[in-house]
Amino acid sequence: MTGTQTGASAPGGHGAPLAVVLTDDHPIVRAGLRAVIDAEPDMSVVAEFPTAEDLLAAVRGGLSADVVCLDLRFGPGRMTGAQAAAELSAIAGPPVLILTTYDSDAEILSAVEAGATGYLLKDAPTEELTTAIRAAAAGQVALGPLVQRKLLGRLRAPSVSLTRRELEVLELVAAGRSNDEVAAELFLSRATVKTHLVHIFDKLGVQSRTAAVARAREQGVLAER
Repeated sequence: MTGTQTGASAPGGHGAPLAVVLTDDHPIVRAGLRAVIDAEPDMSVVAEFPTAEDLLAAVRGGLSADVVCLDLRFGPGRMTGAQAAAELSAIAGPPVLILTTYDSDAEILSAVEAGATGYLLKDAPTEELTTAIRAAAAGQVALGPLVQRKLLGRLRAPSVSLTRRELEVLELVAAGRSNDEVAAELFLSRATVKTHLVHIFDKLGVQSRTAAVARAREQGVLAER
């Protein structure tokens, strides 16, 4: 296994520390998070993984936790944090707290819609992080102040709303993928990809792939690159 597990796999209970799992592709980030979490008397890191795929394999293999702290992106070709959150939600896995550097409306909404319990930026103060972990473990929504402001602003001035699948298609189009490549990556038929693009164009009021990407970025639907 490429991840690291440390001792107990049972989640916190009866006074035991909250069991926290870290998933981030940067060892230095994991080390920093571990230091902060392990310094708290009521929580402990029980496992850490460099990819979302490793995390899911461990959970499906029986790893239990009170909270999973999960990055949003793991590089080209890797499962994203939002996709992993959706998988964990589907199998009734542990609550997911997204810890990332990405703060666009599209990234936040994608993760929350996928089932993430919380969303926090990596530069958040230590107290904010530990409070969010406790809240997520208790089944409460844990959103950082900046994230709350963004979501509130989105509610006050709603923009175009794409489905999660439409957003995935558009993200791949923005990355320069052809329809055939999008279909292969998302395990869809080429016709289905075309249908999604028609819906995307209609919602954004555009007539081309390039215009769709530009309009989505202008409206905060798609993260800036």
